[in-house]
Amino acid sequence: MLNKRIGAAVLTAMMLTVSACGSNGASSTTEDGKPVLKMAALEGGYGKEIYSEVIAEFEKQQDVKVELTISKSIEDEITPNMKAGKYPDVVVLGQGRSSGLTETLIKDKGLEDLTGVLAAKVPGEEVTVQDKLVDGLIGTLGTNPYGNESTYLMPMFYSPTGLVYNKGLFEQKGWEVPTTWDEMFALGETAKQEGIALFTYPTAGYLDSFFFALLADVGGQEFYDKVMNYEQDIWQSAEATQVLEITTKLLSYSSDTTVAYANEQDFTKNQQSILDNTTLFMPNGTWIAGEMGDAPKAEGFAWGLMPIPTLNEGDDRYIVTSMESVWVPSESKNKELAKEFVAFLYSDKAAAIFAKSNAVQPIKGIAEQLTGENQSFYSVYDAPQVKALVGGFVSTKPVEGVNIKAVLFDTANSIISKQKTAEDWQKDLNQASEKMRAAKE
Repeated sequence: MLNKRIGAAVLTAMMLTVSACGSNGASSTTEDGKPVLKMAALEGGYGKEIYSEVIAEFEKQQDVKVELTISKSIEDEITPNMKAGKYPDVVVLGQGRSSGLTETLIKDKGLEDLTGVLAAKVPGEEVTVQDKLVDGLIGTLGTNPYGNESTYLMPMFYSPTGLVYNKGLFEQKGWEVPTTWDEMFALGETAKQEGIALFTYPTAGYLDSFFFALLADVGGQEFYDKVMNYEQDIWQSAEATQVLEITTKLLSYSSDTTVAYANEQDFTKNQQSILDNTTLFMPNGTWIAGEMGDAPKAEGFAWGLMPIPTLNEGDDRYIVTSMESVWVPSESKNKELAKEFVAFLYSDKAAAIFAKSNAVQPIKGIAEQLTGENQSFYSVYDAPQVKALVGGFVSTKPVEGVNIKAVLFDTANSIISKQKTAEDWQKDLNQASEKMRAAKE
């Protein structure tokens, strides 16, 4: 039985499909004949003004009119019109929202194929969109939702998550940031001699950025996709065994307070241990600088973010990345202009406007336009062999009593407290994965 959210999404999809049949396909123009492009965007934490500035720059280049609808509940603004066959031409809205609008249009095959935008030159520039994008974002389930070569969702804004640490402490100690697991565990022994723990996590749920990257590091993108798609007995594979062995060893280096503070009330105490120089690394994201902005910090503290180590020096290093998307409805009346506008969103002019409000796009070299902690955090993408990793477990029908994320992440507490072994963990994960596989739509 589908849950209410999916049920509502399916209903919306049916209504959108029916209304689409009645659209007349005529493009919009102003009274003086200018094409009108209708843009809809979720108003996130970046504000409205940045979109107005970008639109003004686009209108300088093109003899067009762009009409913007922006709202913190943009789905409520545009869905009634879509049901009436009046679609926006460009939409900035990611997946994972309670309305499920983007997911609904994906299931309904209601998005325009944007693969050609990748090969198009950015308006006003001599490079293609593909040339400007950070490696590793295109071709994932987050951009190519049907698992083929076609791109329907373009990455708009992104944010890295990885291992957060105090760069100042490493400089004071003369320690190198580890890039391989051998180096990581050797550092753990060195730090232990000085009473410093190697690892902690705020709560076990923060291990998502760690685990997803480790799966890709050990088995590559193909193995990662198999895990996310619940391939049969994938958690009994050699790669999965290695992932759990590495994690179990890392957890043996956790700070003594990790499990006690890994709850909604005390998690900041685990985060504080990084600021106090009693722990070296924790999984976290760019928001940590603001969240702990007023917390006391050790002398010389400076935020650092790195991908998790790899098995072998020179291997690809994956950094888990959250992403907002821009897409074009297949019922858009100005598809070609919409695609040109999407390409313009990756121009240097647009990127500079967005960056002023910390709305960071997945463009190579973007870190140079940022300041403070953001420059440090986003420069992680400029390191050699680093690839962004997007996406997560595919959706299924609800399975009563089964939460594979809880099995994957929360069991870490039981491993540290020695209530479970890595073998128990692997068995539980495989059982959960098999149940989720059976519930795939």
